Amino acid sequence: MTEYPAAPPAPADSDALLVERAAAGDDRAYELLVIKYQRRIERLIGRMVRDVDLVPDIAQETFIRAWRALHQFRGDAQFYTWLYRIAVNTAKKSLMELKRDPVMTEAALKSSDDDDETSRRENELTSESTPETELAAREIAAAVNSAMEALPEDLRQAVTLREIEGLSYEEIAEAMNCPIGTVRSRIFRAREAISAKVKPLLSHQTGKRW
Repeated sequence: MTEYPAAPPAPADSDALLVERAAAGDDRAYELLVIKYQRRIERLIGRMVRDVDLVPDIAQETFIRAWRALHQFRGDAQFYTWLYRIAVNTAKKSLMELKRDPVMTEAALKSSDDDDETSRRENELTSESTPETELAAREIAAAVNSAMEALPEDLRQAVTLREIEGLSYEEIAEAMNCPIGTVRSRIFRAREAISAKVKPLLSHQTGKRW
């Protein structure tokens, strides 16, 4: 009788199973978690630091810290929100050591939506592109960038996780270890602060909005 390999675990359960195996000493199981989340973690870190050369090192340190703390993971949160929390803390620690401030880069802002949305907007921009519209777009991007830099750290983290990483309010609350009401307040305040700096520019461009 032919034996068939066992069916892969369902996506909802795969992280829990891999974490359980990794915590029991299965290095390969943890490698699979690293492979699964490395790009997302690097993307998150890349939106917190100015120097892109720091991203791989901070990501590596994140996964090392997560590996060492794996026995503390209780499973009451999703693994990736737990990992995000470690990534955010690791990035903050690295920046403090280097005396650098976390910022939102213009490149990060341009990739804040998924690829399809970004491509669609870029195509629209190309069809209407003029020196004036290109200058206006750069001014708006600079204003958003400036507004993000000026935000308090907790507001910047919350709006980054929501608008760029696409996490739910519940997941952000887990990642930032705070009540969901606090998350909503931080995101609202961040959006208001950004809007206040961008609106004056938009008032001169009918039909355009950030």
